[in-house]
Amino acid sequence: MARRLERFCSPGKGNGLRALQCVKPGELLYKAEPFAYTVSKKGRRSACENCFSRKQSLLRCSRCKVARYCDARCQRQAWPEHKRECLCLRSCQPRIPADSVRLVGRVIFKLLNHSSCPSEELYSVSEHESHIKEMSEEMKEGLGHLKEMLQLYLQEESEDVSRLMSGLDLLHLFAKVTCNCFTISDGEMQEVGVGLYPSMSLLNHDCDPNCVIVFEGRHLLLHAVKEIQPEEELTVSYIDVLVPTLERQTQLKKQYCFLCECQRCKSRDKDADMLAGEERAWNRVRECIAKAEEHQSQEQWDQVLAMCQTVIDNNQDVLPDRNIYLLRMLDCAMDACIHLSRWEEAVRYGTRTLQPYRLYYAGFHPVRAVQLMRVGKLQSHQEMLREALETLKQAFEIMKVTHGGEHSLMLDLKQMLGECQAEMNQT
Repeated sequence: MARRLERFCSPGKGNGLRALQCVKPGELLYKAEPFAYTVSKKGRRSACENCFSRKQSLLRCSRCKVARYCDARCQRQAWPEHKRECLCLRSCQPRIPADSVRLVGRVIFKLLNHSSCPSEELYSVSEHESHIKEMSEEMKEGLGHLKEMLQLYLQEESEDVSRLMSGLDLLHLFAKVTCNCFTISDGEMQEVGVGLYPSMSLLNHDCDPNCVIVFEGRHLLLHAVKEIQPEEELTVSYIDVLVPTLERQTQLKKQYCFLCECQRCKSRDKDADMLAGEERAWNRVRECIAKAEEHQSQEQWDQVLAMCQTVIDNNQDVLPDRNIYLLRMLDCAMDACIHLSRWEEAVRYGTRTLQPYRLYYAGFHPVRAVQLMRVGKLQSHQEMLREALETLKQAFEIMKVTHGGEHSLMLDLKQMLGECQAEMNQT
C-alpha cells in the first residue's frame, strides 16, 4: 500500500511522507488498520468495539460489562484484542479508565505478543518520537497521573506484562501515543474512538493541507484533495481549522510540541472573518458555548435549543453568521432541532451554516461535505426537493474526492440523490 509514497527527511520538520508520483485529487494514497485502537468515552454506549458501527442496541461483554458489540460475530472477531484487557476492565469497576490509558494498555498487549502490523511498514511504534523534552511541566505532570492509572489498571494482569512494563519507560510511551494517535470519527465526523496508525504518524501538519484522513469503521483512508507533484510532501491538518491563528498555534504547540508557521498562520488567513462583529458580543457568545455543549453531551436537547435560540436572537444585529462562535451556536441549534424533530427550524439553522462552511472549509473538505449532506437530507424531509437536490449534488462533488466512491457514506449519499431525483420527476 505504501508504494505511492515514501518516508523522507522533511526540512525543518524531521520525518515526513512524500509522493513518489503525480497524484490527482480524490486518489486513495493509503489504507490502514490500526496497530491498536479503542472506542472512546464519547462512543462507548453507541459504537461497536469491533467495527465501530453506531447502533441503538448493542450486546455487552458478559465478563467486563464494558465492551459492546453489534452481534456475536463482532464479539468473536474482537476477542483477540479484548481478552487481555477484559480482566483489567473487570478489576477496576465501577471506574472505567481514560481513553489514553486503555489505548496504551492495548499497545502494551500488542508489544507483548510481538505481533507485526502492516501499518508499521514505513514507521514502527518503537521509532515514534515522544517530544517529552519539549512538553510543558503541566503536560508532563498529566502524563505522570496517566502512568499511575495505567499501573493500577494492569495490576491484575500476568507476570509477563509486569516484566514488559519494567523494561518500558511508561512516561515516554504515553507521550508517544499522545503525540501520534488519531481520533477515529464516524460518517458524520463525530468522534467514536482513538487509534494508533504508525506509518500515518509520519504525516506532518499544515492548516491548508493537500490530503485528508477519513475513516471507514476503524480503517484509516488517506485521500489527496489537491494535485500533488512527485517528491512533494503530503500533509494533513491535525486539528479542526475553525479557530483563529493564535488558538490553532497554541493548541498545536500544547499537544504536538511545535509552532505552526504554515502560510495560513503567517498571513493569519480568515482571522478577521472568524472574529467578525462586536468583540464584546462574541466574547459573551464564546462563554456560552461550553454550557451548551455540556447540555448537548447530556442530551438535554430542550435546554440546548433554548440557550442557542436566545444567543442567536440576541446577537442577530451585531454578529454575522460567519463569526465562528455564532456559527457554533447555529450548529448546536440544528442538532437540538433534529433530536427534537423540529424539522423546519433545523433546516433554517442548517442553511445558515452553509455559507460560513464554504468560507472556512474551502476546496475539498470532508466536514463541509457532511454538513451539506445533513442539510440536504433535512431539505428533502421537508419536501424542498429542488433545494435538496442542489445541496446534495454539492456534497457529492466534494465527497467523491474526500471519501471515494465506495465509502459507505458515499453510497448513502448516492441513494439519497436517487430518491430525491425520483421524487422530483413525479411532481
